[in-house]
Amino acid sequence: MRIFAAIVPPEEVTAHLDDFLDVRREAAAFRWTRAEQGHLTLAFAAEAPERALDEISERLDRAAARHSPFVLRIGGGGAFPNPARAKVLYADVVPADPDDLAMPAALDELGHLARSARSALAKAGAAVDGQRFRPHLTLARLGHPEEVSNWVRLLDAYEGPAWTVDEIELVASHLGEGPRRTPRYESLETFSLSG
Repeated sequence: MRIFAAIVPPEEVTAHLDDFLDVRREAAAFRWTRAEQGHLTLAFAAEAPERALDEISERLDRAAARHSPFVLRIGGGGAFPNPARAKVLYADVVPADPDDLAMPAALDELGHLARSARSALAKAGAAVDGQRFRPHLTLARLGHPEEVSNWVRLLDAYEGPAWTVDEIELVASHLGEGPRRTPRYESLETFSLSG
């Protein structure tokens, strides 16, 4: 089964971003991600054995317990692989307060949390995607590479509300089962950051 461990921002955070993009979406025929599916993927496994789910849950629970809550904010954006030939448009994670000396620590903690989640899935027998961790919320997928520099500049003006990350979620992804054949996400379990 396809699973991922993720940080799921509160509804008011994704709704704020959704409102910012609302009137602008009509300007591009991208496959836009629905606000309720917004998340920061920490670890992804395209093929995790169902028999390993209990062990994955146990390991993610232990991993989350080693980490303390921290504050993040969504702001700015970018494109994969780059704005000139984008296949994915995304929102970025930025300092909750640029003058807050704790923010670099929060981004470091986010990186440590992602490594812990990847390790938990891998040790439980799930084949974890090996790409470098880049925290982001996918906003849209493009059918073919496009120039999206104007969209990236627009997103650079966006500043979302800050929120405290205090849990991670294990999610199953069911391809083609959502509206317009998008993935349907099923929350399997949440794990508190209690370190």
